[in-house]
Amino acid sequence: MATAEDIAGRFVRSLRTSFIVGGILTLILGLLILIWPGRTAQVLTGIIAAYAIIAGIVYAALGILSRTKRGWARVGHVALGLFFVVVGIVAFANLAAFTVSFAVFLGVLVGIMWIVEGAVSLSVVSESSSRGWTIAFAILSIIAGVMLLFTPLWGVFVLWWLLGISAVALGIVNIIRGLSFRP
Repeated sequence: MATAEDIAGRFVRSLRTSFIVGGILTLILGLLILIWPGRTAQVLTGIIAAYAIIAGIVYAALGILSRTKRGWARVGHVALGLFFVVVGIVAFANLAAFTVSFAVFLGVLVGIMWIVEGAVSLSVVSESSSRGWTIAFAILSIIAGVMLLFTPLWGVFVLWWLLGISAVALGIVNIIRGLSFRP
């Protein structure tokens, strides 16, 4: 029979292992992004394309094989499934071009979200306990969003690069946490 001390020891070892393994994986991802940014983005796009094809097949199968869905629900599932499959196939047909298109789409999407977030912050500034910081945040968010809308590919490249740097830093920190973790 395991004692409370044995269980606690196993728990601490598993936490240490989780920190170290997670840190190593995060460090590797960050290095891949920094060393081969384009190839890493293409691999990520390929993973998303594969997911789209698999999800499309599942949606289409739900629409075709469902015994509970009727009419437009079935048609909608089949149509969505076919759309996902087509998008996945088109992505794989020219992965480099689709990666660039996907990056531009994400840049525009993030730019719009930052503008909306800034506008929402301005709309609640009267309720904020730190009005100055809220206004500063809103202005910076709107400016960053507008800049990203005008240069989405460049903006996504910078964000991708910052993600790589962050992943390297966080990976190293998690490895150190795991190696130095004490109960």
